[in-house]
Amino acid sequence: MPETQLVNPEQKTPYESPWTAENRFLRVLWEFCWFLFCSWTPKPLNEWRLFWLRVFDAKIDGTPFVHQRARIAIPWNLTLHDRACLGDRTNAYSLGEIEIGARATVAQEAYLSSASHDFADPAMPLTVAKITIAEDAFIGARAFVLPGVRIGARAVVGACSVVTKDVPDDMIAAGNPCRVLKPRASAP
Repeated sequence: MPETQLVNPEQKTPYESPWTAENRFLRVLWEFCWFLFCSWTPKPLNEWRLFWLRVFDAKIDGTPFVHQRARIAIPWNLTLHDRACLGDRTNAYSLGEIEIGARATVAQEAYLSSASHDFADPAMPLTVAKITIAEDAFIGARAFVLPGVRIGARAVVGACSVVTKDVPDDMIAAGNPCRVLKPRASAP
């Protein structure tokens, strides 16, 4: 089971926000800036989108690609390594940390959710756990990755999969729930 942490241990009811007023303001400002400055940009203006991600403290190494229609909830919880790719309409629900390794691809409409709730507690406090997508991994279209999951180096996750557990390095996995199917063939 992935190690989760509470966003706000003081949260007493499911009706109060676990976020500070400052955090909520910054998130609204981020949404406004992305919409105004980035969502309309053509693909070749990737550097401009990376600039805005850096303004909001995303950790960027090298030159990843972020599609103009990608959605990023909290950019300061996102780490993108060189040539990582967030595809068209990818949703990085980064209430907790999300790290995407070098040359890893998250295909269109995939959903990376680093948050859930503690349903054992009547207040249902928000919990987060880091999602790690290692180098050269591929996440297929419309796959859903749950909090705390690690996708191994060079692993492939099939389209529409629901990933509830870690996927080892060099493996192909798919399904709902996602399960390891076979080793990934080595390149010639």
